[in-house]
Amino acid sequence: MRRLLEATLLGMACCALQPAAAQEAGQVDGRIRVVPAENVKIDYAQVLRVEPVYQTLRASRTEEHCEPSPAPQDKPAAKPHEPGVFTRMFDSVKGVFSSDEAATTPVPAAPAAPAKRENCRLVQVDRQFQRPIAYDVDYVYKGTKYRSRLAEDPGNRLRVRVAVTPWEAEAPPLPPP
Repeated sequence: MRRLLEATLLGMACCALQPAAAQEAGQVDGRIRVVPAENVKIDYAQVLRVEPVYQTLRASRTEEHCEPSPAPQDKPAAKPHEPGVFTRMFDSVKGVFSSDEAATTPVPAAPAAPAKRENCRLVQVDRQFQRPIAYDVDYVYKGTKYRSRLAEDPGNRLRVRVAVTPWEAEAPPLPPP
């Protein structure tokens, strides 16, 4: 408890002495130092070139790769006997007059058997992605070229902040107390 009280009193004493020290630091040879206000305006500069800065991301994942083995092929069936001209004519006339749609509907071919999956193994696949994270912008303002790194592409014109303050020579150091 006593240490807390000492720390509090010490902090209050430092705060009380700070304004007096600051007042002495602002005066040099009896003169008060004035910090001039900054004159600011907004203007536009012409963009010359924009280069994107990319971040490269690497990612890998595991995929299963299988080498397909060919499906066993069925023995070719014997060719059915081709019907003659009269048989085909009779079947077509019969199809027109009969209400049996199954006779006229062609039978779809059986789907081919899928290839068997053999020789499967896990393979690591690496990929790289690039994304723009910033833009290096070259621009000219009042005949002077500048370069800045910006978060977004500015387009053809770049809005700039122009600040003007008078230059003052460094004040001589204060004499030691």
